[in-house]
Amino acid sequence: MGTVVVGYVPKPEGEAALHRAVQEARLRDSKLVVVNSHRGGTDFDADASTQAEREMTAVRRVLDDAGVPYEVRQLVRGFEPAEDLISIAEANDAELIVIGLRRRSPVGKLILGSNAQRVLLDAHCPVLAVKAD
Repeated sequence: MGTVVVGYVPKPEGEAALHRAVQEARLRDSKLVVVNSHRGGTDFDADASTQAEREMTAVRRVLDDAGVPYEVRQLVRGFEPAEDLISIAEANDAELIVIGLRRRSPVGKLILGSNAQRVLLDAHCPVLAVKAD
């Protein structure tokens, strides 16, 4: 059984990526690995942790209803989300990574960098980038 890895954030682009990843996992008869990565630090306090756990519980319900085999990886390791996504995809020998995209200004890309760009350039397997409706 192959593996599809999806980067999930609780935003429209994350929801779009999750739904498309479920479709791809069904199509490929693959396991789905959902990666939710937080950098941690002072902004990730007890309230943020509780909120993240609530969000991932909702994701688990969606996946239970979808009927695909899955694993949820919620990470707070201090790495960039792209690093976490790529390393988990490599460790699981993923056949596909699914990411959500959002529109950003050129200045925003320059200052903040782009996790999506990093995944697209550094992933060992094909990457499917989807936009929210």
